[in-house]
Order: sequence, then C-alpha cells, then structure tokens
Amino acid sequence: MTMDLKDRKQTRQRLFRSFRCAWAGLTLVVWHEQNMKFHLLAAAAAVICGFVFSIPLFHWMILALVIGGMLALEVMNTAVERVVDMITEDYHPAAEKAKDIAAAAVLVYSAAAAIIGILIFYGPVMSRLFP
Repeated sequence: MTMDLKDRKQTRQRLFRSFRCAWAGLTLVVWHEQNMKFHLLAAAAAVICGFVFSIPLFHWMILALVIGGMLALEVMNTAVERVVDMITEDYHPAAEKAKDIAAAAVLVYSAAAAIIGILIFYGPVMSRLFP
C-alpha cells in the first residue's frame, strides 16, 4: 500500500515536530542542569585528549558510545527528577528513592566511563610521559 501525498506530508510534519521537541528538551537540560554541563565539559576534555594522543579509530568509537550514553543517561535522570517533582511537591520517601535510583544509574555509568577513559588513555599518556 502506498502513502498518498497528504499522509507523507503529515508524517514529515510529525517527524520535524518530534525533532523540535527533542531539541527543546536537550537545550533545556544543557542550560539548566549543572551535572549536564559537567558531563559536557568532561566529554570535551576526552575528545581533546583523543586528538592530542591520536587514539585509534576503535577507541574513538568506544569514546563516542560512552559519551553518548553518559549524556543520554543524564537526560533521562533529569526527566525522572522532573516527573517526580511534578507528581508531588511534598516530601515523600518513594519520590526520594526514585530520584536517588535515577541518580545512582548516572553514578554507575560515570564510574564505568571513567574506567574506560583510563583504559583508552593510560597507554598513550604513559608513552608520552616516559618515551
């Protein structure tokens, strides 16, 4: 079955609208979340180090996945926090646990990202320091 012109136009409009919404969410997180700014700074430092130490393509792929995962997880953590805040303005132990669990996911991934960063950059740094 083929789509007629009207259906294709509506599909394209929905697609553009969803991209606009996603971009709005991303800019909101970048401008208003301190942790996202930290993660972006760390990502920029890792990319700069990648160029300085001329890491191989495979390491670039791993670095891209780790950075993308970290940023995406921080966005999800922010979404969880916002939803919990929307549901209840009063203190509730379950709300606190939900926020803590979402933050724990970011912490676990951050630790894994740090370990991966050490594994990627240890060799190049050591060979520069001790040629």
